[in-house]
Amino acid sequence: MSKDLHLNPQLLSREVQQEPIRAGFGRGLVEAGRRDRRVVALCADLTASTKMDLFAAEFPERFVEIGVAEQNLVTVGAGMALGGKVPFVSSYAAFSPGRNWEQIRTTVCLNQANVKIVGSHAGVSVGPDGATHQMLEDIALMRVLPGMRVVVPCDSLEAEKATLALAAHEGASYLRLAREKTPVITTKDTPFTLGKAQVFRVGHDLTMVACGPMVYQALLAAERLSKQGIEAEVINCPVVKPLDGVTILGSARRTGAVMTAEEGQITGGLGGAVAELLGDHHPAAMTRIGLADRFGESGTPAELMEHFGLTAPHLVKRAKELLKRKGGS
Repeated sequence: MSKDLHLNPQLLSREVQQEPIRAGFGRGLVEAGRRDRRVVALCADLTASTKMDLFAAEFPERFVEIGVAEQNLVTVGAGMALGGKVPFVSSYAAFSPGRNWEQIRTTVCLNQANVKIVGSHAGVSVGPDGATHQMLEDIALMRVLPGMRVVVPCDSLEAEKATLALAAHEGASYLRLAREKTPVITTKDTPFTLGKAQVFRVGHDLTMVACGPMVYQALLAAERLSKQGIEAEVINCPVVKPLDGVTILGSARRTGAVMTAEEGQITGGLGGAVAELLGDHHPAAMTRIGLADRFGESGTPAELMEHFGLTAPHLVKRAKELLKRKGGS
């Protein structure tokens, strides 16, 4: 592991601390509100689920409950932004940006409004709620919008730092959060910069680029591969747009093979973004881990991650297949 990044020394242990990524957002939003009185929060009747209840309790005069009206959620937020506020608007990702993408496009992006859209409960790890609530297309939807920044934190501590960074950043942004508890990979001392990917593990045989909860699975897979004599470089890519091409291309040139891993659609998501980057600048053997042109299903988070091939053993298998292609190229 990269020592200068101050990663959690227990991250590969079975006793590693776990916390929902959205919990870090809740803490970060409160701190952002303390630092800047312009920060306001709006929610679509999911205040406790999205962890906005912490902000509402501390700053009730700066919190607005919109109700089940996601189109209104971003439209009101855009108006507040154009009036000088820094609004964070939250709902489940299935509803925002899932239900109100046109309003995001027109009232936020077209007007260059400084709105922070927070999509919680993204990915198949939402679990029993099933395909309707397992938002898999949101990275692709938001990445295509002009001027939109897309951030997918790997754990709760990174989500906290990302929230503070987005509050200080001028411009429309999307923050994607998972519901289920996930291992805490980073520490309070791990650096975070918008637009910067980080090499969490150094390797020379292949590159793994991951975001969100899949970063942990990539690290587990790299550890297993190392015991078999294969050294994988693991890149945490919390900012899918704008993509850190320097870090990813530098690694791809060293290893000659790239795997992406995300808890969403590989078409248009992180996998699509990295494929575009490599296609433009450095074609290399590549494979994309995620959902391929299909919806989710109902089940426990663990069952679904396994069913859709999003766990470390599946990544190990796909990595070996990728290396065979690399060797034959």
